Amino acid sequence: MSERYVLDLREVAETRVAVVGGKGAHLGGLSRIEGVRVPGGFCVTTDAFRRIMAEAPSIDDHLDQLSRVNPDDREAIRTLSARIRRTIEGIAIPGDLAAAIIRALTRHGEQAAYAVRSSATAEDLPTASFAGQQDTYLNVVGPTAIFQHISRCWASLFTERAVTYRRRSGIDHRTVHMAVVVQRMVFPHAAGILFTADPVTGNRKVATVDAGFGLGEALVSGLVNPDVFTVRHGEIVARTIAAKQRAVHGLPAGGTREVAIDSRRQEQPALTDAQVLRLVRLGRRIEAHFGRPQDIEWCLVDDDFQIVQSRPITTLFPIPETGDQENHVYLSVGHQQMMTDPMKPLGISVWQLTAMAPMHEAGGRLFVDATRRLASPASRAALLDVVGRGDPLIRDALETVLDRDDFIPSLPDAGPGGPPARGASAPIETDPAIVTELIERSRTSVAALERDIRTKTGPALFDFLLETFEEHKRVLTDPLSMQAIMAGMEATWWLNDKLQEWLGEKNAADTLTLSAPGNVTSEMGLALLDVADVIRPHPEVVAFLRGVEYSEDNAFLDELAKLVGGAEARDAIESYLDRYGMRCVGEIDITRPRWRERPATLVPVILDNVRNFEPGAAERHFEQGRQKARKKEQEVLSRLRALPDGDRKADETKRMIDRVRTFIGYREYPKYGIISRYFVYKRALLAEAERLVRAGVLPEQEDIFYLTFQELHDVARSHQVDGRLIQRRKDAFRSYHALTPPRVLTSDGEAVTGAYRRDDAPAGALIGLPVSAGTIEGRARVILDMAEADLEAGDILVTAFTDPSWSPLFVGIAGLVTEVGGLMTHGAVIAREYGLPAVVGVERATRLIRDGQRIRVHGTDGYIEILS
Repeated sequence: MSERYVLDLREVAETRVAVVGGKGAHLGGLSRIEGVRVPGGFCVTTDAFRRIMAEAPSIDDHLDQLSRVNPDDREAIRTLSARIRRTIEGIAIPGDLAAAIIRALTRHGEQAAYAVRSSATAEDLPTASFAGQQDTYLNVVGPTAIFQHISRCWASLFTERAVTYRRRSGIDHRTVHMAVVVQRMVFPHAAGILFTADPVTGNRKVATVDAGFGLGEALVSGLVNPDVFTVRHGEIVARTIAAKQRAVHGLPAGGTREVAIDSRRQEQPALTDAQVLRLVRLGRRIEAHFGRPQDIEWCLVDDDFQIVQSRPITTLFPIPETGDQENHVYLSVGHQQMMTDPMKPLGISVWQLTAMAPMHEAGGRLFVDATRRLASPASRAALLDVVGRGDPLIRDALETVLDRDDFIPSLPDAGPGGPPARGASAPIETDPAIVTELIERSRTSVAALERDIRTKTGPALFDFLLETFEEHKRVLTDPLSMQAIMAGMEATWWLNDKLQEWLGEKNAADTLTLSAPGNVTSEMGLALLDVADVIRPHPEVVAFLRGVEYSEDNAFLDELAKLVGGAEARDAIESYLDRYGMRCVGEIDITRPRWRERPATLVPVILDNVRNFEPGAAERHFEQGRQKARKKEQEVLSRLRALPDGDRKADETKRMIDRVRTFIGYREYPKYGIISRYFVYKRALLAEAERLVRAGVLPEQEDIFYLTFQELHDVARSHQVDGRLIQRRKDAFRSYHALTPPRVLTSDGEAVTGAYRRDDAPAGALIGLPVSAGTIEGRARVILDMAEADLEAGDILVTAFTDPSWSPLFVGIAGLVTEVGGLMTHGAVIAREYGLPAVVGVERATRLIRDGQRIRVHGTDGYIEILS
């Protein structure tokens, strides 16, 4: 029976996380790698922990209470967790368990010194390291002290920080168990940490070594600054030697103490260059064994390295898989589509199957491989020009990579070109009938799709969808549509460039495009003001809507109809959903709930509109914008005519103003068409999922979201599904939320961050990209979820990103700040149409600006001042 409770490290397979915890499993794996020395020891298993927990039934009640506590209620968590720890530490270790531990100690040396380390089952995992969440005790001597510290390790599963971490990570306290590693203590000359990938940039080719004298505890606790060595391709490429004034040493009777280092040794390196390179080679062997970059704790004893711990580095952004050893540069699709959240597998695969360019997945996000375009000088110039106008941070990041002459090979210009350079697209007449025709083509295509899909089920549905995806791509790449989009963008660039050159006006097109006709996204925001107009006269309806929960489905609309004025309110909302119900936040992911599926999402915005606006606001808003644009046009043309060669300049400018107003609104329509099609696909796939649930193939409908389109096709054919695969995908998706996707990522794993090369902003200002002119002061409202909007007139919206679904909020705000965005992304286009000063691409804006602070947004110059 005792084998259940104690296992020697050399007996532990690295797959046995449930028995020995993450740390124990990793040490077991390390013990088996040839040439890697691991101090001997044993694991007290999770069976022993469960045995102890069963000795105190009161713990169950405490866990029930803990699961109900708000994660932000620190006082309640502190009290309950302390009570659980005291209970565990007070339990005497049963005789058979104590005997098993004594036998293991006798094998390794009963009076030797040991490190006693906690090893939880939700620790050192590929998706969650939990580093520092539980406890480690060094230089523990004698059975009595070891028993005491094993009890402390069990109790450390319930420290305040561990409990809070699990609550925030959505991990049930009862599903995590604690094993304890008891390992022979080593007393090193030097110790430290080796990262086999750069933990800051993510570069997998770069290893960093932190080293200090004595035990590694001095570095971990922050007692001393370490020596830092950076190694790339077997060479030390950078080193910083710190003045190491103190070290931690073990005491003969147990415990540790700080000691001062002799002044002559303080600035000596803790490791020689040869030792650093030997350690990195050892680290690469460990990394290869575990199959991912590692964070390794090491000790140097008599010129011999011993490894005391290794865990995966969980903060690194994954690299798209290519199957080759070539260098690649990837651009984030999410930064262009205004959706940097992770996508579920079905969402990713449908986007890949309907996109114009091949797309690679990593960390639940999509990337485009730009290597070929960057390798050829002509396509490189075109790509840098287009991305630079949209997002200067991406351009700067790409230029950083290009400056490393050895990373991207140079190819002749015969390779496939990038996007057309400015002015390179074929000419198109300034004719509003072109836009009318394009919109009609799109509507006809969606109507045909809705008609033809109705009769399709089972494998036939998937065959039909694969054909439909080809039609989807044809609609997307319609040459006339591309010309119309480029015509609007090029006219905008022309106006901004020429009017700055001729009149010294910055971003003049921002005012000239106010209330441009035919913009489906800005119309969507104004249409919700009309819905508010229907609801405002009915106090009973307003009161009812205040009680509607965000997560509610369509049922509240039926309840609404029973109130005075409720039928009109419901009809207004239904009519809005008929036109815009396919939209939602993160709409490029087909798995996200649409407004039609969860109309309660719109209720907070409708209520804000009821409170903040007078009747007829939509029409007034649009007309004011139109008048302002018209007035700006007259002013610009009159100033131009007063210049030398003024009539020619005015005539050219007038042609471009007409052109931009004809085509800029259409910029938003293709996305509307895509999302309209997506909702048709989604409803058909969910109907298929419902059939699979009824047939007992799937436990629940939304499990299909964790399968790719191809996998779902196979399930529809075979009526068999791998439930473990779905669970793994759910766990992975949850973990992807903790990752920040980079704008630019290399095949070395380096997340390349660009910078704004500017010195025209005041000290302390937050720099971004100016996308909509004007200056505004107001209260910052930091909102990460549209359903939690609570805006008042004059507020400035600060958020991570905005896609078209956020535009109903734009009618009620005074300015906009986002972390992601470019000159021609949806948020920027709508901000200009509504005349909102806006700055986008402001790194970490939602963390640097606090909700409720007064800020000033400089939309013309691209920076934000924090005023209070």
